Amino acid sequence: MSDFVFRKLWLLSLGLVCYFAYATGYTDPPSWGSWGKWGSQPDGTYFNLVLPADFSDIDCIRAGEDYYAISSTFQYSPGMVILHSGNLVDWKIIGHAVTDIRQISPEMNWDRMDRYGRGIWAGSIRYYDNKYYVLFRTPDEGFFTTWAVHPAGPWAPLTTILPEAGWDDCSAIWDEAGNAYFIGTLFRDRLYETYLFRMAPDCSSIDRSSAMLLHRGGSREASKLIQAGGWYYLIYSRTGGGSRYVVAKRAKSITGPWSEEKQIMAPNLGSNQPNQGGIVQGPDEQWYFLTHHGKGDWEGRAVSLLPVTWKDEWPVIGSQGDDGLGYMVWNGNLPLKATPEKKEWYCDDFSREGLEPHWEWNHYPDNEKWSLTERPGWLRMKAVKPLQKNNLKKVPNMLTQWVYRTSSNEVTVKMDIRGMVNGQTAGLCHYAATYAWLGVTKTEAGLSLIMNENERITSQHFISGNDIWLRSDWGGGGDLPVFLLYRWRELPASG
Repeated sequence: MSDFVFRKLWLLSLGLVCYFAYATGYTDPPSWGSWGKWGSQPDGTYFNLVLPADFSDIDCIRAGEDYYAISSTFQYSPGMVILHSGNLVDWKIIGHAVTDIRQISPEMNWDRMDRYGRGIWAGSIRYYDNKYYVLFRTPDEGFFTTWAVHPAGPWAPLTTILPEAGWDDCSAIWDEAGNAYFIGTLFRDRLYETYLFRMAPDCSSIDRSSAMLLHRGGSREASKLIQAGGWYYLIYSRTGGGSRYVVAKRAKSITGPWSEEKQIMAPNLGSNQPNQGGIVQGPDEQWYFLTHHGKGDWEGRAVSLLPVTWKDEWPVIGSQGDDGLGYMVWNGNLPLKATPEKKEWYCDDFSREGLEPHWEWNHYPDNEKWSLTERPGWLRMKAVKPLQKNNLKKVPNMLTQWVYRTSSNEVTVKMDIRGMVNGQTAGLCHYAATYAWLGVTKTEAGLSLIMNENERITSQHFISGNDIWLRSDWGGGGDLPVFLLYRWRELPASG
């Protein structure tokens, strides 16, 4: 039998495993990355960041008492992650809007793996006429839409509404008469041109002939359309002074005339540029901005929640300064003093019919090479030949999760390695621009435990046994994770 199987996985990593992050206290705004508290607290308050991990290009809506958000997933499969929250602070992954990313391009399949950092980019989630809609773009293929009756899915197959490269972030809105509109920004000759289009009410098509140019100029992105207090607002991000900041236009009619842009948030350099997200109104009639931090660090574009107040019928994001602009807020009360959710260890024993929604494959997987049914209660992964030798990013069927940037993190994985044959390797890794992995390799000489840092073997030990536990431990500084051999021992031959 030429394979290996996973039985238990505790916690989260951007490699083959899971996660948990637990924290110690701090009081005032920290230097970036040094936060001790994050998310909801037992006393009904919360600390930013609410999602200290790479949930890029976040957007959110409220439907009744519930909030739903989406985040870009680039080349990962399934694509466009869906999150749910009851309080805008505690978020749980519940599904994905794109089950088969090969609908976007064959380059996203396991036999090509040619969409690193591309694939699914910024999108918009909307709720209209008892359906949820997700719209997004890819830099190479254009704009797509899909819909579902429940945000956890199932989601409809993708519909291409603008098959053209070069477009940026999109949004949608319906006016009081039920007419739908779509907005997108085109890169042209180093300019950004933002257009408003009429769209079918079910988001299945746009009318290219209806294009209305709203503005043209320097760098601008992250466009979102909202309606509040008799106005339509176009919220977007601009750059200047080495930072991104949030601006807005408004109009009484969706087709204009649109006002001159007004800056509503200062360039928050020290807090890594909160600038792109969704503005929503809670059932308490208070407004909030769920935003990613545009610059980020090794954790990627993490997420914070900021209050929104209104001045002269313009939104102000965060704490209003003497200049009238919004500034970063590091803590506050939970919306509606909602009950916080306890942060818990995540553990997967692979007892479900399918993979839990926390998991994503690196590109679309070869589904003939993994199984949850061949050995119930285990994930069986069969060896897949790399597309390029000694290149981790060209290895199909790498199963991944998000890495959270918190003060202490730990991942533990259990593997049954009896099915391995000569030439095979299996294990646990962390990867981004660089990578490191700890795993087991089978050769004629036997089984070896190997530590590899960016194609350089730094440690190798011969081992014996059938069952092995691997553990990774890392902190908030983003240093190279510490890998530990937890235990290995002989197991009975059955199973």
